[in-house]
Amino acid sequence: MNSFSGYENIAMIEPGDDERGVLKARFDEIAESFKLLLKYDASTVSPLVSVFDVPCVLREDISQKLLSREELLSGALDSHDGYFKVPSTLE
Repeated sequence: MNSFSGYENIAMIEPGDDERGVLKARFDEIAESFKLLLKYDASTVSPLVSVFDVPCVLREDISQKLLSREELLSGALDSHDGYFKVPSTLE
């Protein structure tokens, strides 16, 4: 039994037998890759914020009220009880 048993139901997909073999092989490869990472001591490695060697400049997070709810909803195609109303995407 591998660590991926039972997870195929999460995505509610039903792969065929051929696809299951391919998916299992790929998942096993991924799991083996993660096992390789466990061999290395990363306790002295600083977290990587960016792959670019530039300083990260952040602004102060200041809450501002720019538009009222009514002003925002005035441009909506449809609204209900103070919220945007959009077409359903799920049946």
